[in-house]
Amino acid sequence: MALRNSLRRLRKNKRAISSAISTTILTSAIIVMLLVTISFVNSYLNGQIAQNDFNSMKQFMQTLGLQVDDVAWIPGRTQTLTYASKYGQVTFRSPALTYSFYFDGSLVASFSVGVILFNIPTSDYSIANNYFEEIFPSSNSFLQNGTSAPVCRAFVTEKVPMQDGNYIRVVVAPIVRQLNALINGVSYARFYLPILNQGSSPELSQSVTLTGIDVAHEIFGNVNNVTIRVVFPNAVGMGLTSGFFSFAATSQTVILGPNSVVEIYGGNVTVSLGVSS
Repeated sequence: MALRNSLRRLRKNKRAISSAISTTILTSAIIVMLLVTISFVNSYLNGQIAQNDFNSMKQFMQTLGLQVDDVAWIPGRTQTLTYASKYGQVTFRSPALTYSFYFDGSLVASFSVGVILFNIPTSDYSIANNYFEEIFPSSNSFLQNGTSAPVCRAFVTEKVPMQDGNYIRVVVAPIVRQLNALINGVSYARFYLPILNQGSSPELSQSVTLTGIDVAHEIFGNVNNVTIRVVFPNAVGMGLTSGFFSFAATSQTVILGPNSVVEIYGGNVTVSLGVSS
């Protein structure tokens, strides 16, 4: 009986919300949920696109580093590589590294080189501050030995803040290749270093053009050991510090046979952005 009376009073309750108002409230709630869902989906899709963009550029920058080896030792040779990126841009910074060669403790040669960077703003894609990843080679030494050793090192780093903005970066940095040989009882050592220089940068297209200019060559005899040191001339101005490059060491010594012959090759390469050959 009590339940029946309660239902009768509910049917007679004229203060209940009308069907029009309830429909409006329900529709508004659905619209809000749709807007939230759309915003989430857009953010997720943009994040996925930025991640795919970044991953493809890691491969591009590795290829770019390998192409440096193709043009550095052939004056006049030119290679143009194009890329497609929605979020990032390739830039060039010089000088970034200075390599000095010491023979038996005496300075004999010094080279300042630039680096190539692909930058994506951390507002579009980010992993973590102080993130670091080797791409190629897997070793973080600036001195690589062997005929197949690279002359550029590609890696990922995210360090914020820096003077030019907050970016996660893929970096191509020149390193030294060493070759050893024993000819007629005489020990020979050759060191190869590409010297990247600023070219024109109108930035009319997403492309990088490498041009071999010339090869500096010096030969020395009666050398017993070689020490190579790397310093960072724009650590303050650009933030390209030792920690940015994360080399295993900033100085390495190579012990050679008695009275060895040492040759140093410095391949000058201009790096132009936004132009084609």
